[in-house]
Amino acid sequence: MNIIKLNAIDSTNSYLKELAQKSTLENFTAVVANQQTLGRGQLGTTWEAEQGKSLTFSLLLNFNRFRIQDQFYLSMAVSLGLISALRPYLGMSLNIKWPNDILAEKDKLAGILIENVLKGTNIHHSIIGIGLNVNQLEFPTDIGNVTSLKKLTGTNFNLDELLFKVVDSIQKYVDYLEKEDFQSLKKIYLAQLYKINTPSMFEDANGLIFLGKICTVDENGRLVIELENEKTRKFNLKEIKFASR
Repeated sequence: MNIIKLNAIDSTNSYLKELAQKSTLENFTAVVANQQTLGRGQLGTTWEAEQGKSLTFSLLLNFNRFRIQDQFYLSMAVSLGLISALRPYLGMSLNIKWPNDILAEKDKLAGILIENVLKGTNIHHSIIGIGLNVNQLEFPTDIGNVTSLKKLTGTNFNLDELLFKVVDSIQKYVDYLEKEDFQSLKKIYLAQLYKINTPSMFEDANGLIFLGKICTVDENGRLVIELENEKTRKFNLKEIKFASR
């Protein structure tokens, strides 16, 4: 694994994406920053991390053949890799909040942002941005319910060691993509999905609050929710959220 360490950068995803365009990089090259000034989350949200206290890094994945239509399986693989790497440290429940936020005791522990570079009908390579709260104890009050490994365990973690473990774990789940064993990957992902098959209150993009339960995720990565009348609705990112915690 090739690791590029930076003291400060606006975005590790942007840096790695530009670097990959200019040169041939080893698969699973990681760019890790001590401070990221413009860290990004899903659909333009920001990721805030205290300098030197968390893991903010981006990972390059090269593909020989990976179809655009299968891209959500990459999201599954990365989120499962993160959970698998973190589980030995945490004695509480870890879940994936659709599509790929990592929750510990219902609080957000890590976020993932994937940007794909396309070639024809395939994904040529992907830039995977990961923000993992590690040794940070204080968070802005306006970013919701978040936590960190240190808050949960009381332990101070070595960021370099943790980075190696996370990347190694992600590699193991990316192997499912190489083998095109998507159904096995999906089965593992659904078993870790937050609130699956549990009646919950949701709010759609129009502000409508309704009762339903998550039953699966479709081949396009949309969340499938069964309603009280046993019909189902499918939702893309930002079209649905939990109405309450």
